[in-house]
Amino acid sequence: MPLAESMVLEPLLLDLSTLHLTDEQFYQVCLANPEQRLELTSTGVLIIMSPMGGESGSYELELGTDLTIWNRRTELGKVFSSSTVFRLPLGGQRSPDAAWVERSRWEALTPEQRRKFPPIAPDFLIELRSATDSLDKLEAKMVEYRENGVRLGLLINPQDQQAEIYRLGQDVEVLQSPATVSGEEVLPGFVLDLTRIWSP
Repeated sequence: MPLAESMVLEPLLLDLSTLHLTDEQFYQVCLANPEQRLELTSTGVLIIMSPMGGESGSYELELGTDLTIWNRRTELGKVFSSSTVFRLPLGGQRSPDAAWVERSRWEALTPEQRRKFPPIAPDFLIELRSATDSLDKLEAKMVEYRENGVRLGLLINPQDQQAEIYRLGQDVEVLQSPATVSGEEVLPGFVLDLTRIWSP
């Protein structure tokens, strides 16, 4: 029997905390399973993420394209896709749907650090809620990003037509069906058009 499209699917969680995977071991696990999107929490729980459907995949690419176009014009940093795993300062290894790192911070990494999972928290990132994502788990992930030093994070929630804005040291701001959101001082001049998300 096919799953309802609106059904929330929990990602598969495997508690590997007793194994104490090193960064290199987790990197090798990911290389050995290229068809899987894997994350590792700071407590050692391996998360196997559900694949996206067509609609969410299209939205994700649109959002990342807007970020890439802005960055090509300004040349202020580096843009990353959802396939990139970041080794966060507090121990998690996470993959935002789109991310950006300021150029001087990226260039301070060694060539090997850039080639593998970068040991850095993005300055800016976007998470897009798909039809099967748990909102509570995504919001907890956004808080984790903020605790790791992400300066500006956007959680785009098409199901409720909301955008949640996470800023360092501030409460979450929730906007209802905003036409646009800005990159503020983190991404000067960047404006993300969300009308395509609310009215596909």
